[in-house]
Amino acid sequence: MTFYFSPYSTPLLFGFVQAWVYAILLWLRGYREERLSDKLLGWVLVGCALNIWEYMLGFGGIEILWRELEFFPRSLGYLFPVLCYFYLKSQFNAGFRFGWRDLWHTVPFLIFTLYHVSVFAMGHDAVLRWEETVHHPYHIANLEFAVGVAIDLLYLYWSLQLYQQYRAWIKTQFSETDSISFRWFRNFLLMLTITAFFSYLMTTLSLTLRLNFFQDWWDELFEVVLIYYLSINGYAQTQSVRRLTFHAPPSADTGQRDTALATVSLPLVLTGEEQGQAATQHSDPGPPAMSDELLRLREKLTDYMISERPYLEPELSLADLSRRLHTNPVILSQVINAGLGKNFNDFINEYRVDAFKRQVLNPANTHLSFLGIALDCGFNSKATFNRAFRKFTGQSPGEFLTTQAATR
Repeated sequence: MTFYFSPYSTPLLFGFVQAWVYAILLWLRGYREERLSDKLLGWVLVGCALNIWEYMLGFGGIEILWRELEFFPRSLGYLFPVLCYFYLKSQFNAGFRFGWRDLWHTVPFLIFTLYHVSVFAMGHDAVLRWEETVHHPYHIANLEFAVGVAIDLLYLYWSLQLYQQYRAWIKTQFSETDSISFRWFRNFLLMLTITAFFSYLMTTLSLTLRLNFFQDWWDELFEVVLIYYLSINGYAQTQSVRRLTFHAPPSADTGQRDTALATVSLPLVLTGEEQGQAATQHSDPGPPAMSDELLRLREKLTDYMISERPYLEPELSLADLSRRLHTNPVILSQVINAGLGKNFNDFINEYRVDAFKRQVLNPANTHLSFLGIALDCGFNSKATFNRAFRKFTGQSPGEFLTTQAATR
């Protein structure tokens, strides 16, 4: 067999090779560092490669897929969105491992594969008869396409939901979230969404306008772009030094979940007598009443923040702080949320912003840049500092300094 290089086959070949090279690199790193997410991303790239190899071989003059392998499964198909979803899940939770309950995600793929392999096993002539008398007349091909679209949309929705829940969770656990919020995750989902949309658009145009293979080539090229982006950026993605252990709550709606958490946390804070008193105080806009034990812990927390200044540590987490206070992270989180009306991220960053304001007004620090002072106050990036400063002051650091100078 001779592969013919052309403007249509060559880009697809480069993408195909790129996907396999990086998949192998990811598998090796995943095995070496015991990182499931790398192994899954490798399989995601393999899925992308198998999505384009039909056109790649066809434009290269190799027609084995249409002759000897007609009807044989030629891609990961229904399994591809599942792999993308579990890749995100394994990144958010370093301890995630597949269990028996996860097998149901493979059922559509297994049914599809069993059907196609069974028909393929009957022989090439039988496959052609089956397609002419059963597969197309009974619209099985259309059903397979519709199921594929439904699975893509379902797992994309679940992935977006998982990402939103994760972003909400890290604000309750870490004082610095940029290194673990992973802009890469957002871009990963965005690229998958755009690629899927473009693929469906080209499919619709192809069926409507009866495009030939040369005109229907552009979504394959877009898949190559996806391969290069996922392989290069995915492999280079900096892994957090923390072993994240996020578990998505059972509720599907993030807003409802947050409301539910706020509701169920109240009985844990109040004693029976205090609950009755709180029920009659509808006009009190402050935080809910707290038990004496939690009030003591809140006082201990604020004293510790002033005396020890743990907020100066950029990677301070809720677990770190709870160990130092000899308490449980869940209880400490409740004290911060219910007793102080903030999440952990805002609680720590507000101390850092106050420390910055004191330092920037100190004449001894006039030779230091805003970023230099911010780093000394516990921030670890300019973006995080600017975002937090504007949130708590309503001004940029420059505006704040100008305002303070004008009032002197």
